[in-house]
Amino acid sequence: MLLRTRAFSGLSLYVPRPRVALSAFAEWTGADPAKLAAVVGDAFRVPQPEEDVYTMAAAAVLRLLREHAVDPSRVGMLALGTESSVDNAVGAVIVRGMVDDALRAAGRAPLPRDVEVPEVKHACLGGMYALKAALRYVQTDGADRVAIVVAADIAQYERGSSGEPTQGAGAVAMLVEPRARLLALDLRAAGSSSDERGWDFRKPVARHFMAEYPESCRGERDFPVFNGKYSTVCYVEAVVRALQSAHARGGGDPRSLLAEPAALLLHRPYDRMPVAALGAAWVWACVRADDCNALGAACLAADVGFDALVAELAGDSRVRDGVLAHGPEFDPLARTQAVARHVVKDEGFTRVLAATQPGRALVRQLGNLYTASLPAWIAAAFADAHARALAWDGAAITLVGYGSGDAAEVWSGRVVPGWREAAGRSDVKGALAGAIELAREDYEALHERRAPTRELPAPTPFAIAGRGRTYGRNWQDVGVTHYRVSEQG
Repeated sequence: MLLRTRAFSGLSLYVPRPRVALSAFAEWTGADPAKLAAVVGDAFRVPQPEEDVYTMAAAAVLRLLREHAVDPSRVGMLALGTESSVDNAVGAVIVRGMVDDALRAAGRAPLPRDVEVPEVKHACLGGMYALKAALRYVQTDGADRVAIVVAADIAQYERGSSGEPTQGAGAVAMLVEPRARLLALDLRAAGSSSDERGWDFRKPVARHFMAEYPESCRGERDFPVFNGKYSTVCYVEAVVRALQSAHARGGGDPRSLLAEPAALLLHRPYDRMPVAALGAAWVWACVRADDCNALGAACLAADVGFDALVAELAGDSRVRDGVLAHGPEFDPLARTQAVARHVVKDEGFTRVLAATQPGRALVRQLGNLYTASLPAWIAAAFADAHARALAWDGAAITLVGYGSGDAAEVWSGRVVPGWREAAGRSDVKGALAGAIELAREDYEALHERRAPTRELPAPTPFAIAGRGRTYGRNWQDVGVTHYRVSEQG
């Protein structure tokens, strides 16, 4: 008989050393520092020219193997979730190659030849989808092996855009075993939502060859095509629909999905976004539970009747169709969001917000990590709980993943008794140590993927060594990236 629960046994974080404090960014750009702190966070990391998504992913995987004493011979899957690929043919196997080189350099055997190496792409949800695949792997044909999932990304936006302060870069590797030592999940209680949204957040290859796309955005840059306000509408609606799916599968009081957990962790493009989504989610939960009293004050303040909320949330209006019919301001949950803006100020909502506090101070230092955003918050939450000796044995944790495009996942889990030993192995604070504070001119250089005026320490343990330039009849390697392992690796 198959066991129902599988999940994490460990997480490891890697972020580049160059750091931009948002207080400094506000000074450079004339932005309001208080607003940036309240809405976005405290800082973000920037990769060096010798770093890419694969070097960061490999660094996180190598750190996971070492911190959690994983025997490489037991690994049966190495899955990569990213939206920052620089090769449209392969991905995870590049990470494998660097890890193998580092293991051999240390006198250890490489990963087995029969390791599966899938790459999963769906915007910011790719890491969670890869994790879901790994959970299924260890539950079926890989039951005697372990899987490693690494979520890695570089979030970069055009200079002067509204997205610029929400940048970030990093990777999180996750260990999945047949018997969890950190967090157990039951996928049969998970909720899902997906719906194609057209203009939410995209990276179409064709843009690089169109006259309408600025020359300043081309080259090695991977700036997204996005619409900020519309993306917020999509995020909130998708999260609410995924919660509906989870409740339909699990039953019970819908409010317990949000009010019961010791930690409520979401994909975090910026600090305030999860709060906005949770406000709408709480409105949905109260409506589904027919608790009009809990929303009384907020409904009155928003001038929205409870029956109007019931009707709106019972509908299945398609966001894309609504935009085509009514324009870009269309919001299928306009009334729900209006009430939510007042709910977040209500004392009854404080319990939900309290569950977002574990690890939140740490992830405010990271910026947006796309696929690694939610995994980083999971790692930070467990590091925080371990440092504060929180009584988390058996505690409920709800995870909410999101990927523009548009899809969301809601997973409910339980912290495994004895979790402290596994959590203590993940050196999250150590991964943040050694930050290099960037001056404006150095940030601008790195943003353009060129060497800064200030000489920076070479990234470790992996770095780009160069790119192939041969394009012949019998041999080609033009554009193929080659990597090196440092002595510290």
